[in-house]
Order: sequence, then C-alpha cells, then structure tokens
Amino acid sequence: MQRGEASLDRIASVRISHAILPLKAAISDAKVLTGRQKPMTEIAFLFAEIRTEAGLEGVGYSYSKRAGGKGQYAHAREIAPDLIGEDPNDIQRIWTKLVWAGASVGRSGLSTQAIAAFDIALWDLKAKRAGLPLAKLLGAHRDSVACYNTSGGFLSSSIEEVLENTSAAVASGIGGVKIKVGQPDTRIDLRRVAAVREHLGDDFPLMVDANQQWDRSTAIRMGRKLEAFELTWIEEPLDAYDAVGHADLARELATPIATGEMLTSVAEHADLIAHRSIDFIQPDAPRVGGITPFLKIMSLGEHARVRMAPHFAMEIHLHLAAAYEHDPWVEHFEWLEPLFNERLEITGGRMVVPARPGLGFSLSEQAREWTAATERFGSGA
Repeated sequence: MQRGEASLDRIASVRISHAILPLKAAISDAKVLTGRQKPMTEIAFLFAEIRTEAGLEGVGYSYSKRAGGKGQYAHAREIAPDLIGEDPNDIQRIWTKLVWAGASVGRSGLSTQAIAAFDIALWDLKAKRAGLPLAKLLGAHRDSVACYNTSGGFLSSSIEEVLENTSAAVASGIGGVKIKVGQPDTRIDLRRVAAVREHLGDDFPLMVDANQQWDRSTAIRMGRKLEAFELTWIEEPLDAYDAVGHADLARELATPIATGEMLTSVAEHADLIAHRSIDFIQPDAPRVGGITPFLKIMSLGEHARVRMAPHFAMEIHLHLAAAYEHDPWVEHFEWLEPLFNERLEITGGRMVVPARPGLGFSLSEQAREWTAATERFGSGA
C-alpha cells in the first residue's frame, strides 16, 4: 500500500513472546471428570509488543489452555514481519492482511488467535495515542461493569472449599459467583448448587457452567431442576457448536442460557444469535482473533438485544463490556494478575474501568521470567 499524507506513524518493531503461567493447583471442570481432558496445570500466553517510529507502544496477548500455545507462537513468528512499516492506526486493514498471510490455514482457530495478540496490541496503542482508556476510545456506556468470580468454583474443589472461596469473593466486593457443574452424577451437582445458593442467600447472583458436558435430554432435565435456584444463567449446557440445541433449550427453560466462549470466529457467534440460542453471548477476544472481530460480534449482539458476558481475559474484556449497550457482566479470574504490574479495582459488585490510557496494563518482571521463547522483528532486531 502507498503511504499517504493521512498516515500518522509506522510500526518500527514487533516483539513476540511465549510465556507459561503455572497455576497454584491443578484445575478440573466437567471435561476432566468425563475423561475428555486432563487437569489444567498451566496456561500458555502469546504476548505481542508493538513499537512505532514515534515511540508509542502497545501490548496485547492471546492464550491457550492445554495444547496450542506453541502453535500460536509459531504462526505469530511467520506473520509478524508483515506488520513492519504499516500505519498502526489501520487496524482493520492490518487484521485482514494478516489473515491473508495465513489464508491456507483458515480464518478461525489457532491462526486468528495468533493474530489476536497483534490486534489487541494495536488497539492498546491506538487508545494510548489518544490518551484514553480503550473503553472511552470505543465510547463507553458505563465506567464500571458487574463482575462475577469463577476461579473459586471448580469441581477440583470440595464443596467446603467452594463455600470458603465464595465467602472470600463476596468479601472482596464481587457481584456474582459461578460454580462448575456437569459431573457424571447429576445429583452431586444439585447438592453443590443447593449448598452455594443457601450460603449466598436467595438474592445474590449465582451462575452455573456445565462446560458442554450434557446431552440435550440431560440439559432439559437439569435445567428444569435448576430453575428452583433462580440462577442468573446456565452456561455451556450443550456442545459449543450446537446452535439448534441451545435454541431449543432456551425456549424450554425460564433460566437464561449463556454460551460462546469456545467459538473462534464472528460467523459462529452470528449463528448463535440468528438461531436465538442464547440470552447471554460470551465471546473471547483472544479466541475470536482480537478486538477487531469482537467489535463485530458486539454489533450483532446489540442489534439482537442479547446481553453479553465475555469469557476470561478481564484485562481486555472490561473495556469491551463497558462499551456494550445491554447491561453486561465481566468474569473475574485472579490467575493472570502476576503477569501484569497493575491491578483492577472491584467495588460494590462491579469492576472499575481504569483511567490509565489504553488497556491499562504492562507486563511484569514475573511475566519476563516465565518467558520460554521470544523474538523481535524490525528496528533493532
């Protein structure tokens, strides 16, 4: 592309890093108990740090739980040189360029998850150039977002531990609690939900997440039994790609249905919305290819008047949820905190949008220590 007078800057260098965050304890959800996965002990991150000729910097990340982290890093290494010399403001065009660079491996999944780290870094940089938090650059509907905690409700924790974690979350200012269900013995699920509901009281927001481990008949039976607990939503009751099944379930049950976190493209989320499969859409910016495609999902969701509860990555999703029209939630995980120098504020059940420009986070020395591979492209490479 010929650079015109409207171009403000150029990308001078790109640094990518593959880092491994170890979890304090092995984590299990229903996918582990049904034998489909092993307990999770670590999370792989792909960090992208972009610097321009004018001296501006942007930081973004993607991630992988269990397999895939090395693949994301490998794809990022191949396409990173294509960023050098580009105007960092032209984010949509750059996203398309990077997709075409790896067109033979598709426009969803691992390839676009590698692109996500660059895309998120470019949005961080653009907001920093404007001197605004990303939420304000996009146009915020609110300065704080209702938040719920997930990390204390895994199936690897006993019900006594879950109740202790719930108390700690409420004391910290959390506005909702989500616990995992989907065990082979559904009676255990019901006992755990009943215990947490009693512990929280009738009015405190409570969600459950089956992690795709129910078939359609089980989901209907469990959904009807769970209605007594006045849940905020039932998450991933069915296979993530079963838009028709989720639509049937949404019509059958009074409890709202939430899903979308495992999907890796705008088209897949559009399918959920078109089938009226969800009450809450749950996109994940690193999984769908970054903030650029996430904004398209937001537009579709706003038009359909569904609510939104983005999955994981609260450092990114807080800004996007703040810019969403229809009363969203954001998910709280403290797992990622060691990676960053900054912390997010939670008060009165809500997560506060930071006043810092961009996404408002920077990589910590701990993140550098956990880095397993890194490479730089462009000036000074």
